[in-house]
Amino acid sequence: MARIAIGGFLHETNCFVPMRTDYGYFARGGEFPPLSRRDVIIERTRGASFGMSGFLDTIDAKHDLVPLIWGHGGAGGYITDDGFERIVGELVGMLSQTIGVDAVYLDLHGAMCSVTYEDAEGEILRRVRACVGPEVPIVVSLDYHANVTEATAELTDGMAIYLTYPHIDRQGTGSRSAKILMRVLEDGIPAGRAIRRIPFLLPLNFQCTLVEPSKSIVEASVAGEGGEILDLCYAAGFPPSDLHECGPAVICHAYTQEAADAAADRLAGMIMEREADFAEPLLEPDAAVREAMAIAETATRPVILADTQDNPGCGGTCDTTGLLEALVRHDAQGVAMCVMWDPAAAGAAHAAGPGAEITVDLGGKHDIPGDKPFPGTFTVSALSDGCFVTTGRSIGGRHIDIGPTAVLTIGGVSIVVASKRMQAYDQDIFRHIGIAPEKQKILALKSTCHFRADFDPIAEKTLVVLAPGAHVVDSSKYPFKYLREGVRLLPLGPAFKGAAA
Repeated sequence: MARIAIGGFLHETNCFVPMRTDYGYFARGGEFPPLSRRDVIIERTRGASFGMSGFLDTIDAKHDLVPLIWGHGGAGGYITDDGFERIVGELVGMLSQTIGVDAVYLDLHGAMCSVTYEDAEGEILRRVRACVGPEVPIVVSLDYHANVTEATAELTDGMAIYLTYPHIDRQGTGSRSAKILMRVLEDGIPAGRAIRRIPFLLPLNFQCTLVEPSKSIVEASVAGEGGEILDLCYAAGFPPSDLHECGPAVICHAYTQEAADAAADRLAGMIMEREADFAEPLLEPDAAVREAMAIAETATRPVILADTQDNPGCGGTCDTTGLLEALVRHDAQGVAMCVMWDPAAAGAAHAAGPGAEITVDLGGKHDIPGDKPFPGTFTVSALSDGCFVTTGRSIGGRHIDIGPTAVLTIGGVSIVVASKRMQAYDQDIFRHIGIAPEKQKILALKSTCHFRADFDPIAEKTLVVLAPGAHVVDSSKYPFKYLREGVRLLPLGPAFKGAAA
């Protein structure tokens, strides 16, 4: 029997959005459970769709689990120093008071940046390692969009990274982490570590594992494990996180250094050979709406417009109006959009009641270049408290609370307006407030790829839209401060010349 400390601190940080993510954001919860401590971690994550969920399902019951603290902040701007230090301080403080820990499991993201620490996970692991010493194994689960640094690779003894985007294997990744940790407890800490940095950034739209080349890359990572290879991981990176080691990477833990180097070299070489294959068509709002309307005339299923640059799952504000303006301007019919984040508009709708008309300036509250509030008179078509349980493939079984929510309709467009941000990756966002997504002509979703797990089965076609938003798809436009010189800003794209340039 082993005594295993478990905890987690997850955030996908977009360093180029104006907002900051503070302690209160983690404490309140919403799309994710509130900041949890001790046994409450198990109550809130068991059976849900998190890495911690899969770990709890799989770890051998003979082991004694010591829960510490676990919090998930989704995606957003830099974590404040106050928020980072309070949560990490509590994590390490709890760990230091736990006597006789034989191992540590941490549910992390891999693309977290605080105001002070560009490599926030590396700093978390440095403090945890200092607390437990070199002989206690540390195993982590990470998101597919992780920017894995040399510090993270060196300070861990095992690792599992999501294999899917859209992420439908969060639990599976936690389960793999548990199996890795059990092997380390049985066979000892692996001697070999290898990390290979891929020399180009990969926009999220080009990372989908449902299609090539990402599909073959993750399949090769799985096939490469076994024997001396404890884990062989591929992380596609998160370009909007501004740090020296931003971008895709291959990581391997193995029982010999030779095996780790050989496996990492093979997978990294495969990725380099496929650099030219990463691509997806991107459309401006007017062109996308016109094409969607033309397809919808004869289609039997909805056309999806992915409002990718306002995806809150990438740090977007979830309230830009460029796509909405284009839909209304072209008099599109049978449209349902989600999620528009505007607590004031949702509150006004609840105050007015179902069937009322309200005149508001919807969205556009965050000074995003090219964006502004959308003024209009809307019909309050439906209301809800914003509480529901998801059933889709991406985040099934999650208890959601997006606060007072309304459907505001203008012309042929109905918008789900919520009091908290949420990415549109589950059909229940629509269904819980009376909209049947499969019956719409057009679905406008503030998401980049996660929606595909739940919405692709009902879609006629998906078009990716470049309306104004905080999550800029083209990473060559990011004002990097810390990125290393020489990395290509896009596949086969220009090399970064440094912040001064």
